[in-house]
Amino acid sequence: MRENKMLSYIKDVLENIPTEWLNLTTHRLDVYDEKSAKIKFLEQFETLFNNTNSELSALSELPTAFDYIRLGHPLSCLLEWTIANLNNIEPNNVISFSSKTVPVLAILRKNLLDNENTQIIYKGELPDFFDVDVLRLIYGYKFDLKKIEKTEDIPVYSGRNIFITQQDEISNFDLTPNIDFLVSIHSHLGSVLLVNGKQNESYISEIQHVRRRETIAMTPANSLAALKFILDKTSFDKTSNIEKDKTLVLDSIKEITGTKTNALVASSGLSIQYAILMGLIHDALEKHKGKAIKIIVPPNCYGGTNDQARRVAACIDNVEVLDLPVDGGKDMVQSIDLVLEKIAIEDAIPYIIAEIPTNPRVEVPDLIKLKDVLNVIRKTATGKIAIDPVFILDQTFCPNIYFLGEGEMLSTVRAISYASGSKFPSGGLCTAGYCVANGKSEALMAKIKLHLRLCDNEATTLQMKILAKQLPSMKQRIHDAYKNTREFVNFINDTLPAAKINFVSEELAHKGFTPSVFSLDLPTKGNTDEEKESYKRALNHKLINLMITEIPNESKYCVSYGQLNGCYWTIPATSTQGTTKEGDKDYIARVALSPNMNLELHKKVFLDFAKQI
Repeated sequence: MRENKMLSYIKDVLENIPTEWLNLTTHRLDVYDEKSAKIKFLEQFETLFNNTNSELSALSELPTAFDYIRLGHPLSCLLEWTIANLNNIEPNNVISFSSKTVPVLAILRKNLLDNENTQIIYKGELPDFFDVDVLRLIYGYKFDLKKIEKTEDIPVYSGRNIFITQQDEISNFDLTPNIDFLVSIHSHLGSVLLVNGKQNESYISEIQHVRRRETIAMTPANSLAALKFILDKTSFDKTSNIEKDKTLVLDSIKEITGTKTNALVASSGLSIQYAILMGLIHDALEKHKGKAIKIIVPPNCYGGTNDQARRVAACIDNVEVLDLPVDGGKDMVQSIDLVLEKIAIEDAIPYIIAEIPTNPRVEVPDLIKLKDVLNVIRKTATGKIAIDPVFILDQTFCPNIYFLGEGEMLSTVRAISYASGSKFPSGGLCTAGYCVANGKSEALMAKIKLHLRLCDNEATTLQMKILAKQLPSMKQRIHDAYKNTREFVNFINDTLPAAKINFVSEELAHKGFTPSVFSLDLPTKGNTDEEKESYKRALNHKLINLMITEIPNESKYCVSYGQLNGCYWTIPATSTQGTTKEGDKDYIARVALSPNMNLELHKKVFLDFAKQI
């Protein structure tokens, strides 16, 4: 009875879903409680279900499930809730993925760190991208494999059993007591992981964190398709222009970056970053057996980058993360020089991850000095030539700069650059990210591609379609958004000269660095450092609350950047730097402008704010 009522209700909901459930990549932080991600949304959704209320107005009032669709979103939560109810388990025990591989890797990762035995059970054949040797030799994961004919053959095991099933049925499963984790792989949509039994619920937060850092949730479009399949078993539309769209995307990226090699396009910026790291580690383990691998990362950079690098190091022997101070008076070039000298003496392998411009303080290093310091031939303690670094550049803030092209600034050193596609590449319409290599790093792309495919983190068909449509206009959108940002920065300087603004200089802008994001350090007051910091933090929130209240259709409190419309505000210390060490966080406001917004209204509201302090 409840099942019929539930399916009937879901059908009504799908006819009334808010448009933003399908087409937004980021949501408002002021109506989001990270500690209750998914929980509050489903609690209030249950209330609507019990009241048989599927009205658009009611659905639109539900709290944000996750602040960013890479982590999860209303439709992935709704899919997980539906599957959980059909299988009589808790919704928290169901986790959907765009990737078909990563749910298994998430369990293997936790079991590696916990020294727990794992057995992977399957019928027929394992997915062709599931490379057992690479998972064991490169990732360090330990597991047994067992092929069975029927579910009843699953044996009791002194560890954790993972049962992989490949079928188009995605809603009803036979969860026998000997199955700890069931991973249902769907050929077109991704996968769904079911955590079976209370003894395995301690895995849930760890699995969610892998989805947060190394892949993405099942996309809104695919979650919707999965729900429709559950309701009426309709077949999926398998027709697509993926090859045509892919060609357009790869050609656009070559033109945008000035590179000659084909880009790799992933489901998100962190998905491509994970493939880069694992591909480079794979290359190092093959070519430099026994040598230490050092991942060099700014301690205050984007939290996902920082956290992911440390998570990789935690799993693989001989991999260590070193800090690279780059902001707040620290010079990136000097920091790189010092850390490379140290690594050279140790005869280790250096991989540098850096953002240019830096986030959140929007600083650009002296690029000629950067080039020089990366080109220095260093010596080991024994006098041998040290291994040259690979410079991994996050150029999300300025994806239009020709860093890697022939004759450009980073063409003479091994360098790879990548960008988050949820920013300017797609205008905020999808999460897909991409990476490119210069000529000296072209050989590394094969290993990166291998790990991108192994993790099944390649961009989806719809993501490719969106990028194919949006990339050709990216340069113009960057130009127009920069003009708005420069005008707003100049206005704030004139209106509130006591505020400190971090933004690129006019000189750097003439060289092509035209980001549309700046950080704002508001003036403060107080007798002690604690009082001054407390006052400034409160003032940040006062400004943001005023903006989103007075301009609700355009100003938004979220971490977005490079969107098609509006203006976006955040405090990095409480958003993008979420996993960064407290002492390295920035309690300043970060503002991102788009090419299409009411700039005069934003000036007016800011002037009102300035008059109040």
